[in-house]
Amino acid sequence: MDMVTQNAYHRQRMLEYFNNHGGTKTEIRYKTSRKTIYKWAARYDGTMESLKDKSHRPKSHPMQHTEEELALIRRYIKRNGRKDLILTFQKLREKGYSRHYGSFKRVVGRMFKPEEKKKVKKKPKPYQRAEYPGQKVQIDVKYVPNDCVANGQKYYQFTAVDECTRYPFREMYDEHSTYSAKDFLMKLVFNSPFPIRKAQTDNGTEFTNALLVVKAKHKTLFEQALLDMGIEYQRIRIATPRHNGKVERQHRTDGLRFYSKLKMYDLTDGRKQLAVYNKKSRDYIMTCLGFKSPNQILENYQAVM
Repeated sequence: MDMVTQNAYHRQRMLEYFNNHGGTKTEIRYKTSRKTIYKWAARYDGTMESLKDKSHRPKSHPMQHTEEELALIRRYIKRNGRKDLILTFQKLREKGYSRHYGSFKRVVGRMFKPEEKKKVKKKPKPYQRAEYPGQKVQIDVKYVPNDCVANGQKYYQFTAVDECTRYPFREMYDEHSTYSAKDFLMKLVFNSPFPIRKAQTDNGTEFTNALLVVKAKHKTLFEQALLDMGIEYQRIRIATPRHNGKVERQHRTDGLRFYSKLKMYDLTDGRKQLAVYNKKSRDYIMTCLGFKSPNQILENYQAVM
């Protein structure tokens, strides 16, 4: 029910009350003037349409633009365009146009639709996908949920995911530091079934000190280890975790499949359970791999190589 119909029903109830109790009580109950009550009583003919508001549009427009003025405006707008209305207004004044500039702008706005600005769509740069195993490996850190830990300490999972095969490698640590990042890198290189050419991380201090307020001239242990092993290092843009999306998605999956059921007593226990899951997860199929597992994709590449 729209507002016009609601107002009509309200006036109908007011008139019914008026017929039974008179004008004074109706004024008090409905908080309206006696003049208004008698106006609607005189207009009411028993139908709901008679209690609806009539149009408030004026019956005459003595000051409206004449057809000659509208034709003159159309001709000059077509000739000069709509970008410089003040110049068009000046030329109209020279031709005898006597209206105010505000009135002229309103008429132009009604006569011509506003020019729609074409939105320039941002075209994202095409992402260069890894063509072979080890071309690029994404590395990130996941906080182990407190509900999974019995001794109350904090633990961290370092995760690496190969972009080409989605081959994952994980390890758990009790400190979030560049030393842990270096140790994880050493284990990753040792256990990886393919050579690693490039490592990609975010800008966390466990990986790099490039964003520190006082920039350190020396490299972190993680960066130095990459340099010593001849692995190219790439950092993603600030506040863009989607650029590390493959490892971020793996963390979400780990939380669903592993940490939702995990109960660990200490670091040794957590590493044992994570090693079992680490091995199993490489046989889980993925939609992005065409319903194949990372191990199956890796076997296909190894057969070609």
